[in-house]
Amino acid sequence: MAVQLWRSAVTLLDELDRHLPHADLISLDHDLLSEPGEPDLGDGLMVAKALAAHRPRCPVIIHTSNTLRGDSMEGELQLAGWTYRRILPIGDDWIEVDWFRAAKRLLRGNRQS
Repeated sequence: MAVQLWRSAVTLLDELDRHLPHADLISLDHDLLSEPGEPDLGDGLMVAKALAAHRPRCPVIIHTSNTLRGDSMEGELQLAGWTYRRILPIGDDWIEVDWFRAAKRLLRGNRQS
């Protein structure tokens, strides 16, 4: 299993059609922070809207502490029929515990579909 990471929503959107057919799980944050002098990286809502324009392919984990934008990301995916879970990035072990648990469940459920 290969892992593909993007720091930039803009770059991900440029490459979405090439990578989406091979995706088993997508994990999205909303707030993507640029370094000084770096161009705008976009945000997770841009990606959620782009995903909503495609046929659901795989489950999505939304992991953002941005409540309003996270709600909007959920809405985009829900209206388009994507399977998703939202987890809050709280605590030092949220990836190892909450994210990992959600990922296992989503991947297990996606294989049974």
